[in-house]
Amino acid sequence: MNRAVWLAILAVLLVGMPWVAGEFYVNLTSQILIAAIFAASVNLLLGYGGLPTLGHAAYVGLAAYLSAWLYLKLGLAHWITAPIALAGTTLMACAFGLIALRATGLGFLMLTLALSQVLWGTAYRWVSVTDGDNGLRGLTRPAPFGISLDGATEFYYFALVVTVASIWLMAKFVDSPFGAALRGTRDQPRRMSALGHDVGMIRWVTFVYAGFWGAVAGLLFVYYHKYIHPVSFSLTNSAEGLLAVIAGGSGTLGGPIVGAAIVMILKNYVSTYIERWNMLLGFVFVVIVIFMPDGVVPGSRRLLLRWKAAWWRKK
Repeated sequence: MNRAVWLAILAVLLVGMPWVAGEFYVNLTSQILIAAIFAASVNLLLGYGGLPTLGHAAYVGLAAYLSAWLYLKLGLAHWITAPIALAGTTLMACAFGLIALRATGLGFLMLTLALSQVLWGTAYRWVSVTDGDNGLRGLTRPAPFGISLDGATEFYYFALVVTVASIWLMAKFVDSPFGAALRGTRDQPRRMSALGHDVGMIRWVTFVYAGFWGAVAGLLFVYYHKYIHPVSFSLTNSAEGLLAVIAGGSGTLGGPIVGAAIVMILKNYVSTYIERWNMLLGFVFVVIVIFMPDGVVPGSRRLLLRWKAAWWRKK
């Protein structure tokens, strides 16, 4: 079957899922959708730009905190807090990009981690704004066009629409001429520079764009939980996004989505049966790296092609 058929089947499954699944699975899928946006934004840097980051949770946390603080402390409506949170987080990504992109490889990785940890420490210590370790509580979900999102099904469809739009826009970004230039800076930065491309600017624009989608994931995150805590800035959250991209397949559109599903299922479902679920996550990751070093999606595609070739030879 071609890609259009598979996409149609997937669309039917996603739209019909709340009608056949219980509330637990609807909520779990909502969390997977949020994680998929986050992982896809990490993939813009890692998979297409060759820039590994361990600080991407900064954008999730800042967007969530800005939205929550404006709502709780200033009493602003969600339709005002959301664009302000997105704009503020994107501006921070602009500044962070100017700092982090002074290095590449391990240096870039450490700078993104350091910048994220600055926000993590600030969230814990600036108690008058963030309520410290207690976090910000008493939040509500928005009601776009008068539709309440308090129910699991309603929020699921809202998250699904946002996720589809987000993935589609990121796909358009990487399939554009700019995306081709971005992949060129990943593979041959010196040659791209010699050809007249501004490698630094290409990477900076991608860094800011990835930060924006991290902020979108942050808004969905705080709307889902109706609570935000400094742990949202943590290294663990950034590492989970990076792990999802590597496990699913970096540099692919479907890889981060599959990787996010693997991580969230192990985190939210398997953890109810296994106390040390993170050890199982590590084991699963090791197995993926050994048997499918380029990720689940590219590895599965390669195995499928081998199976088809063997089947045709037998015929």
